[in-house]
Amino acid sequence: MTEQQTTTEQNETPAGKKVWFITGAGRGMGTDIAKAALAAGHAVVATGRNPERVSQAIGPSKDLLAVKLDVTDPADATAAIVAAVERFGRIDVLVNNAGNFYAGFFEEISPEDFRTQIETTMFGPMNVTRAALPVLRAQRSGLLVTISSTAGIAGGEFLTAYAASKFGVEGWAESLAPEVAPFGIRTMIVEPGFFRTELLTPESTQYAESTIEDYAERNEQTVAAWQSMNGLQGGDPARLANALIELAELDEPPLRFAAGADAVGLFDTRAKALQAQADAHRELSSNLAHDDA
Repeated sequence: MTEQQTTTEQNETPAGKKVWFITGAGRGMGTDIAKAALAAGHAVVATGRNPERVSQAIGPSKDLLAVKLDVTDPADATAAIVAAVERFGRIDVLVNNAGNFYAGFFEEISPEDFRTQIETTMFGPMNVTRAALPVLRAQRSGLLVTISSTAGIAGGEFLTAYAASKFGVEGWAESLAPEVAPFGIRTMIVEPGFFRTELLTPESTQYAESTIEDYAERNEQTVAAWQSMNGLQGGDPARLANALIELAELDEPPLRFAAGADAVGLFDTRAKALQAQADAHRELSSNLAHDDA
């Protein structure tokens, strides 16, 4: 698809009606975002590995296009973007939502599983965004939304693979922001706390096999704790979806959005911790320059 093609085709969607492109829309938060966008009167390109499942999860709508997309496959990403533009003429809001969770202690997560986590939750958004940017640049408009996690702000035990991918995607999205801003493209990183989605279900979470005796007891306890949280998380994904619709209407969406009271608390705690770390050795840190006098 050339930039000229995207420019000539972008008048098919009525003014005021935005086109949302959402990854991982077959279940969980992606489904809620798609439903909220449709309810707000927008058009939605909802993607997933199984487009039939996506359609069934969201329900029928003349403004819905379900498209196959494995975010780890750049060719799939390009094809899905082409399909979106052919149907609706443009893309206004891209939501990188697809994800999974490989949990476990670093020594027990296989290198293959660690790489799979990175491929899905870091390189996945990059693949889709790379495919979409020519369209957004040609339009001179658009909003790139990256669903990250509080694990992208603060790491923790059992989160080495997941946090590595989320820290990576946050650094990428934050650095991308000034690159695309001159083209009228905005970016927003969303850090949800614990929401009652399907992330902790067996379909989305894979626990590393316990293979090292030193970790055995903690592994058992931690897996049990994570499994016990499934279905009891405090956050309502439907409310988060509605909040994203509201934020997408702003002329200047926030670079970061703390999603949930627990996320706001973690932001505060992290900010204080970084300040304390800067203060702890301020004199030593500040006297590391060459003595050129």
